[in-house]
Amino acid sequence: MTEPRHQEVQDAAAGLPALPPAEELDRALRDATPTEIIAAALQAVGRERLALVSSFGTESAALLKLAADVDPAIPVVFLDTGWLFEETLAYRDELIARLGLRDVRSIKPLEQTLSREDPDRELWFSDPDACCRIRKVEPLNRALAPFSAWINGRKRFQGGARAEIPIVEADGGRLKFNPLANISPEDIAGIYASAGLPPHPLVASGYLSVGCMPCTSRTTPDEDSRAGRWRGRAKTECGIHTVKAS
Repeated sequence: MTEPRHQEVQDAAAGLPALPPAEELDRALRDATPTEIIAAALQAVGRERLALVSSFGTESAALLKLAADVDPAIPVVFLDTGWLFEETLAYRDELIARLGLRDVRSIKPLEQTLSREDPDRELWFSDPDACCRIRKVEPLNRALAPFSAWINGRKRFQGGARAEIPIVEADGGRLKFNPLANISPEDIAGIYASAGLPPHPLVASGYLSVGCMPCTSRTTPDEDSRAGRWRGRAKTECGIHTVKAS
């Protein structure tokens, strides 16, 4: 028998109903629209148990707009790593106001962790995996502690480890919804155009995917959109999608 995960134990102790199986939801939502997937996530667990995680990056406004159309009070978790571009922070504030998002939580790494593991702010260069762990993975685990399911903006067209993502997957004891898995770059552009969404300020400067400042570079038109992330390294993910949440 498989032992229950930490989140499942927490939910049971709080008297919350058990989560539906990820595989069952994935089958049911395989051909659903992104809006239908977000609505199904909300129905499956309720607003108090569901979070949307957003980087407020170059494609983030599309998912945030769709989620706001379903329920603008869905909690949104934003990881403020301490290395973000000022343009990203300004974009976050602009989208919050424009979309009427009611519960955006900016989560920062613990100061004692930074002082202990990255006192000189050079960890991004010597060990980027460790840098992502203390600035993204650990803060996200803390932020998701009250939630039983979360929504993210990965798409299959981004390639690499994302090419085969399901619509719904198990993430430790949580459900993880990927409502944009099936859509195309043209679909993303269509959402921006139809809603009049502003682009991320750095897109005009050649940044097609924006993360932390030291590990993000411009891309050329013939490159993959994420080619500017951790350029020159084998690393392609920060870890929040490759390490199961606890």
